[in-house]
Amino acid sequence: MASLSIGDLLKASNSLRQFRTYSASPYHERYSFPFLRGTYFAYRKIDVLRVISIAKAVSNHPRYLDVGCGYGDFLNKIREFIPNATGIEKDARIFYIFNMPIPDHIKIVDAHWGIDQKYDLIFVGWMDPGVDFRDAIAAKTDVIVTTLDQGISLAAEFDAHGFDMIASWRTPSWEDVNIELMNRYYTKMSDNTRQVLSKIRGAHNLWYVYSNKSNISEAIKSALVQRVEQEKKSLQERYDFEDVLDDCGFRYQERLESLTSDEQLWRIRFIL
Repeated sequence: MASLSIGDLLKASNSLRQFRTYSASPYHERYSFPFLRGTYFAYRKIDVLRVISIAKAVSNHPRYLDVGCGYGDFLNKIREFIPNATGIEKDARIFYIFNMPIPDHIKIVDAHWGIDQKYDLIFVGWMDPGVDFRDAIAAKTDVIVTTLDQGISLAAEFDAHGFDMIASWRTPSWEDVNIELMNRYYTKMSDNTRQVLSKIRGAHNLWYVYSNKSNISEAIKSALVQRVEQEKKSLQERYDFEDVLDDCGFRYQERLESLTSDEQLWRIRFIL
């Protein structure tokens, strides 16, 4: 996750404590303080289940790595289905400064040289602006799932690294949700102004699925098709914090006015 100074971390922690004294919901903080309490991408349980389906299309017992996992918010959800899933995080200070033990499943190492084995799937949820470790990732897997925040995270595309994109879908970023939360609950404005602002909002986080082998690509595509059919029947499978997304107008398969009709939120687009 993003590189922050010790001062930034302490300031964020102090701000979080203050925020909790007037927060309208305990789930708002994961979007207002994504580094400390969530991720830089908003996700639902269906996103976790999609990634699980991709991993298990490659292997019945997949080796899974989360690069730049931070405190492991998304990784821990994956581990409910793949118990041996691991993560790497380059900055040990994020644990030490708050006297937090580093979990056994998270290794402190730089992705440029610290990926020491082959994995069935590597997940890249964050890449610092100006940082590019795509070559290191591409050398250690045949399948990559990455998230790309169009406004922040860069260099997350693997098309020029021997991989083909199989599928993609769009979700809100933490910033999309946070802006909506601030407008709804923490900023004084008229309902009319808030409604006007809501109409121009976008959803800036893209999920890309890559593979470098055609047989694996077909297996993943088939698994995702089946997964979508299951989603339609079991949307009650969700995390408590998903209510925030619904409340902010980022519902499953929601159409936003600023997007084209085929860019419904969480709608999978198959490339191959």
